[in-house]
Amino acid sequence: MLTFKNYNIADWFSFYRIFAAPFLLVLLWLDQRQLFSWFLLASYSTDAIDGFLARKLKISSTRGSQLDSFGDQITLIIGLLGLFVFENEFIMANLVLILIAFIPYIIQMIIAYKKYGKATAFHTYMAKLSALMQSVFILYSLFFSPDYTLFYIMIVIGILETIEEITLIYMFDVWVSDVKGIYWALRDKRRLKKQDKNK
Repeated sequence: MLTFKNYNIADWFSFYRIFAAPFLLVLLWLDQRQLFSWFLLASYSTDAIDGFLARKLKISSTRGSQLDSFGDQITLIIGLLGLFVFENEFIMANLVLILIAFIPYIIQMIIAYKKYGKATAFHTYMAKLSALMQSVFILYSLFFSPDYTLFYIMIVIGILETIEEITLIYMFDVWVSDVKGIYWALRDKRRLKKQDKNK
């Protein structure tokens, strides 16, 4: 039975991002750009903190990886909504390019749910770099104005990261967490054991 004691400090930082989502939506509805931007910054900060704590305190877990990924997805969606509301002209002007990057992400999510019944939580180096670029671009746009250099870098890295995620889904027959990338996946014992069983 899960109780408050079952969750560690890293989990609670992930929970913060989830619980903050409705509050951020209220700030959007109230057209409070500055407050929204600062609280979104706090949410992005907890993403870095919970990962650091999980590694430092050696409290990583499957549940924690799922919570972290769920919190990341919600924060990304809220951030994009913020851009749509506060920088609508920029979004509409670049909608085609945004869809080119976003549609493969949706496809990846569908493949993951069809195969594993839940979202991936590979937490690759490319995923971390992509998340960093997304947060930098979104926050810079909200505090100042959209920067096309950051935007193009974010799009390219996002597409490459999605391709890697899809590749990893096909490489692992069962759901796993914390895979650094394709290079490391080729040597991952969890994948090799599965392959041996199929021989």
